Amino acid sequence: MLDWAGVLRLGLVNYSIGSITVLMVSTLNRVMVVELGLPALVPGLLVGFYYVLQISRPGWGHRSDMGGRRTPLMLTGIAVMSLGAMLAAQAIGIFPDHRAAGLALSTLAYGMIGLGAGAAGTSLLALVAVATPQDRRAGASTIVWLMLVFGIATTAAIVGRFLDPYSPARLLGIVGAVAAAATLLSIVALAGVERRLPMTPPETHLPLREGLTEIWREPPSRRFALFVFLSITAYFLQDLILEPYAGLVFGFTPGQTTSMQGVQSSGVFAGMATAGLLATGLRIGSLRNWVRGGCIGSAAALTAIALAGPLEAGRLLPLVAALGFSNGVFAVAMIAAMMRLASNGRSRREGTRLGIWGAAQALASGFGGLIGAAAVDVLRLFLPVRLAFTPVFMLEAVLFLLSAVLASRAIVGTGEPQRDNMAPNGEML
Repeated sequence: MLDWAGVLRLGLVNYSIGSITVLMVSTLNRVMVVELGLPALVPGLLVGFYYVLQISRPGWGHRSDMGGRRTPLMLTGIAVMSLGAMLAAQAIGIFPDHRAAGLALSTLAYGMIGLGAGAAGTSLLALVAVATPQDRRAGASTIVWLMLVFGIATTAAIVGRFLDPYSPARLLGIVGAVAAAATLLSIVALAGVERRLPMTPPETHLPLREGLTEIWREPPSRRFALFVFLSITAYFLQDLILEPYAGLVFGFTPGQTTSMQGVQSSGVFAGMATAGLLATGLRIGSLRNWVRGGCIGSAAALTAIALAGPLEAGRLLPLVAALGFSNGVFAVAMIAAMMRLASNGRSRREGTRLGIWGAAQALASGFGGLIGAAAVDVLRLFLPVRLAFTPVFMLEAVLFLLSAVLASRAIVGTGEPQRDNMAPNGEML
């Protein structure tokens, strides 16, 4: 089984995934809307496409269950993500003179990043689930996800520092450096890790469709998938509009808004670390209550952001940090519950089960980002810029409160697995 050093090495893969994805949802999104003057719907559709392609996650999870070894899928996924990031940055330089060509190249690039993230991320979580003891699984998932957020935060801070004064050539150079570093780091992190583990016997061969049907027939899996979809929709509703909001309403520069993303990610990291230590380390409180607390805190922070005025720029960063902290508490508790539930069922198939929940998460991420961007574009047609953002932030707050309610039924049975007490339909006897 994996020791803590092995878990930390796997976390470096998630660090690499976070380093690449933050460029797409943060830096490139801001440049498209503010510097290129494109509607927010354009990056919204591109990011939505990135997430839609992650509906392939159940397939990647099923493949990893059948194959036994997951390292090749992770390395291939990271390589495809890195190449996609380079193409996305190249497309930014094409947009001003050849908008159609820039959009086509961006679509290809975002699709590559989505497929790569699905392959690498699902295989990573499945490996953590099968290679760590049940009593350490929540702590292991916390470490892995902290590394993801750490990758987002540090990359955003570094890119924000070097991006000003902005130019397409400077952007391309920075993205190239990040992509190369992420690929190299993943190769080093994964070298020899899985070979030192006992070979995981592949699951009994079952066609993908039948495997997915088997998992979906489990009521706990269905309930958790619904909770994931609603809560992640709330989580990502502001994802594509927060930085344009800072730029258009508060006058932030590209470097400042990228650095603001770093502040938010640092808050997420702090929230994850706090909940990870108290909930999964010291086991203070239930995971369900930590999820609820994170949802309610996120709703409060979003309400405050929605009501902030253009003359209150000094308040924005603390509020964004508070939002990040609450998001982090919610996220790490939800992931810990997910990892514990992954082995609860009539068959192991951790990869397939995590793939289904990952697909729900990915679809919700794209749906939330797209709806948020499209709503702002529509509201800006007849409302002042500042007021166009307010209803979207308030809607997100409401969805977080609904998620807190739904968590009551979705997050149950996250203790020791009890396969012997499973009914044929997946319910606990």
